Amino acid sequence: MSESAPNWGNQYRLVASEKWKAKSAAMGTPVTSALVEYAQPRPAMKVLDLASGTGEPAISLALAVGEQGHVTALDLSADLLQIAQKRAQARSLKNFTTQQGDAHSLPFADNSFDLATSRFGVMFFRDPELALRELHRVLRPGARACFLAWGSFDQPYWQSMMGVVHRHVGGDLIEPGGPNPFRFAESGSLSKLLRDAGFHDVVEETKTLPWAWPGPAEEVWEQNRAVAVPFRAMLDRVPENQWPQIHAEVLKAVSKYSDGENIAFGASVVLASGRK
Repeated sequence: MSESAPNWGNQYRLVASEKWKAKSAAMGTPVTSALVEYAQPRPAMKVLDLASGTGEPAISLALAVGEQGHVTALDLSADLLQIAQKRAQARSLKNFTTQQGDAHSLPFADNSFDLATSRFGVMFFRDPELALRELHRVLRPGARACFLAWGSFDQPYWQSMMGVVHRHVGGDLIEPGGPNPFRFAESGSLSKLLRDAGFHDVVEETKTLPWAWPGPAEEVWEQNRAVAVPFRAMLDRVPENQWPQIHAEVLKAVSKYSDGENIAFGASVVLASGRK
């Protein structure tokens, strides 16, 4: 999910992948499927998945390109890639490899890949234009780069939890200059970045996809706090005596999206692509 500072790229995602790995994966499956469908992988393609973390959508892409194809999962975190490798081995995938590396300085030759993807990663690149120029370099002529990023903060998953906290404490929602999940929420902003990096045939759309936590409100609130590094400074500003009221308000807000078994938030996301 990320290629930013170590505390975001490693600590956050390792916490998320360990305690909550099964339920986080279940929540993210429709989003992964949407990106894979959007990317249109074909048999025998060579694919690069940036900020791959624990291996999605890279593993799904490996299944799609078949034995004659190949998928490389790149991430800053060796720990997360180890999880990805184990997941791929459990599926007996022979066309999947991991590569520790930085999206801003890709360890690949020019014109190496037929397709590139990144799910919830591009928002956290330190210098997105530099990273996308590097990606442009390693793609073959005519190859597509396909991205999925968070839409606006103004949607149920965020408003029912971090939005409640923010209404109580005010101030900056996210530290200026820090990791920003909503960096490309403004329509056309990711498209502009792709064009500036040299891509053409750029398209962008905002979609609402299923995004449901398979468990109770208390659980998804705990998970959300555990992985919410971009909001850490805001959470640290909460006076201890305000937490009981905040917890109660969050659980009430989250429970509105419960269907009895799942918390069915939905997710507003940005899908964007460009061609070399």
